[in-house]
Amino acid sequence: MFEFKKTSHLQRRRIFLRVLVAGLFVLACFAILGWRLWQLQVVRYEGLAARADRNRIAVVPIAPRRGEITDRNGVVLARNYRDYTLSVVPAQVQGDMQEMLDALGEVVYLSPTDRRRFRQGLNQSGRYSSVPLRNSLNETEASWFAGNSYRFPGVELSARWVREYPHGESAAHVLGYVGRISEADIERLEENGELGNYRGTQVIGKKGIEKTWERELHGRTGIEEVEVTATGRPVRTLRRTDPVPGANLRLSLDIGLQKEAERQFEGKRGALVAIEPKTGEVLAFVSAPSFDPNLFIDGIDVESWKALNESPDHPLINRPLYGTYPIGSTYKPFVALAALEMGKRDPAQRFPDPGYFELGGQRFRNAGSVAYGPTNMHRAIVVSSDTYFYSLGPEIGVNALHDFSKQFGFGQQTGIDLDGERRGVLPSTEWKRQAYKKPEQQRWYAGETVSVAVGQGYNAFTLLQLAQATAVLANGGAYMKPHLVSLVRNSRTGEVRPTVTAPSHVIDLKPDNVAIIHRAMEDVIASGTARRAFQGATYRAAGKTGTAQVFSLRGAKYDARAVSERLRDHALFMAFAPVEDPQIALALIVENGGWGSTAAAPVARSVFDYWLSPSRVDERQQQAHAALAASADEDAPVEAGESPDAAVRPEDLPEELREDSARPLSDINGEQP
Repeated sequence: MFEFKKTSHLQRRRIFLRVLVAGLFVLACFAILGWRLWQLQVVRYEGLAARADRNRIAVVPIAPRRGEITDRNGVVLARNYRDYTLSVVPAQVQGDMQEMLDALGEVVYLSPTDRRRFRQGLNQSGRYSSVPLRNSLNETEASWFAGNSYRFPGVELSARWVREYPHGESAAHVLGYVGRISEADIERLEENGELGNYRGTQVIGKKGIEKTWERELHGRTGIEEVEVTATGRPVRTLRRTDPVPGANLRLSLDIGLQKEAERQFEGKRGALVAIEPKTGEVLAFVSAPSFDPNLFIDGIDVESWKALNESPDHPLINRPLYGTYPIGSTYKPFVALAALEMGKRDPAQRFPDPGYFELGGQRFRNAGSVAYGPTNMHRAIVVSSDTYFYSLGPEIGVNALHDFSKQFGFGQQTGIDLDGERRGVLPSTEWKRQAYKKPEQQRWYAGETVSVAVGQGYNAFTLLQLAQATAVLANGGAYMKPHLVSLVRNSRTGEVRPTVTAPSHVIDLKPDNVAIIHRAMEDVIASGTARRAFQGATYRAAGKTGTAQVFSLRGAKYDARAVSERLRDHALFMAFAPVEDPQIALALIVENGGWGSTAAAPVARSVFDYWLSPSRVDERQQQAHAALAASADEDAPVEAGESPDAAVRPEDLPEELREDSARPLSDINGEQP
């Protein structure tokens, strides 16, 4: 019995120890659990709560509506419309991607191009990024997918704003286009701190106004906070910040005038810029041939890109902005004005013109082998006497001519609101020292000044620069910066902001000297090289024809019929009208067109006739009054054998300009500088 009691005591002791150890273990576990709960609930609360919200709340960006672009009369040039798009989040796709695409293709048509672009997007995006699959679904296709969406997890149907250019190729180089955001665009946006504002946006301005005014046109992205289930299904919207639409832009362009000018360039290559001198507003901006910007919105297809990129006519090049040309005799009015302002020559002084100018044993000949005899400045501009201006070059000097012409915008960026503007070349001795490496090439020769004085030689200007210089000359020296966007309208407040309101600078010119040049340019049209193109005009215009050499003749006589079409001379013309109150100034070039009097001047005549017709003037006045109220509320050709730029023979001149000593030099081969 004693043994039984002893054994019972030991068992109770062992049980007690076990219970004690178990109790301590349980307490320890609860202590650890409590410590962990304290860590999660107190110490790490803020971070874990944010993570939980991110799992529970999906932040969906809402792309803003891009601002519209209209012409000066309110005609829409770039607008938006809504369509449906399919996109895929790769991480949410269940099963094989190719099998999913094949099954989806039975519900919604997927072209080979759609599939190729999607695969490219997959390679460029992360697994959790939304990759576009198919755009421009119609209502039927969208409803078919909506009814079968449960079969395709990870595939999303959404509405989007799509850009459209209703006038197609018209003003394409002005408007530019939008395109899909590339890696380079993302890097640039990130550097500028703007990437967050492009969440949910698929396109960005690539060229033209669309690119230059991207910040104003894009607007501000909105957000929507949506509570979702563990599988990503939306439950309710918690908070929404509406997007801010982009600003609407009103261009100075007149689409009617633009199309009339473009019509004159059908089948030709060239450029034209028309400017309102008093304001600097660009009325027409033509680069021919053009292209359809609608091709680029969702990514241009290979065939269309190849056709545009490999065309010998280079339709993608913005000729007025990027092309540089010697401007020939259209430079002469500015050279003459420089001589007057510097006191280098009296306008009444007659200079002998035997048909050539000789310097250092080299003869520089008149175009067309024509001799004009004793010639004053007025007559030299009217008949386009090269000899007169050859002689002016050394008298003025290349550096003085550079400094004077620079004020008009030659060889300078005008500051127009388009990207890619070239500076061109306004030569000087300093320019040549910097342009060439070898000492013998850096030297400036007197004969080079002779060529520069008639718009040839090293001169290389854009058509925009020539048009701007013409506008400044018409405006008496007041330099209004050329611009295409005249008004920016805030889409939220309705506030309207003008872009250019005052001259950038005013050239100190003597009014009498300007009047001398204006009268000579007026006679160019009344009785000079452009007389045939402007016969019967109901307005007084002033202008100057020009012909620019494309390649060196090396002493040979120029014969257009014997030269390849793309090696023929360029035809140029600059003018403004009406003379008494200039409302439009323009410059144009017809590439390889030949003589400025026959190929270029008739184009200007058509543009002037359209813009200055009485009905158009009345219509513009009515539109101006309407716009003010709205703001308050809210030709015959020249015969063969005539010279290119000096198309007036002495016997054809009016009596007051005719000289008995003028004679054709039939024994001298005509050679352009």
